[in-house]
Amino acid sequence: MIIEKELKISKPLPECKRALLNLLFTGNWITDEITSVLKPFDITTQQFNVLRILKGKQGEPCSLQTIQERMINKMSNTTRLVDKLIRKNYVEREQCESNRRKVDITITEEGINMLDLINTAVDEAEMKMTDRLSPADLKELNRLLHKLRTEHYE
Repeated sequence: MIIEKELKISKPLPECKRALLNLLFTGNWITDEITSVLKPFDITTQQFNVLRILKGKQGEPCSLQTIQERMINKMSNTTRLVDKLIRKNYVEREQCESNRRKVDITITEEGINMLDLINTAVDEAEMKMTDRLSPADLKELNRLLHKLRTEHYE
């Protein structure tokens, strides 16, 4: 689908604007698709991201700052997200023994089990979203997206 038709734009766009609109539109489409997959599990994309970060620590505690640094959406309120996951019994929070100002966050067994269920559903959705792209297409897309981000920040 041509982005101008999707957004009902009547005049031709410069390629740079067209590319960025395509990226924004596609990013929102991906978020909407993942959100709909997560809805039956009563979890948000940001909460899902926190659980994945904590599981990746393999049982080691993680600080709120470390979680924030690893979040896909850096604007997320990490404290609020962790509080909601605590209420669902998916994570635990403990005061660090060596530094009383630091809080350690760990994923619970219930959180790991829920994440395993969620990951299966998300993996299926991701495969479905990308099934029209060959492995070579995906590699090239990743290369171009990386190039777009790094040209300005390195």
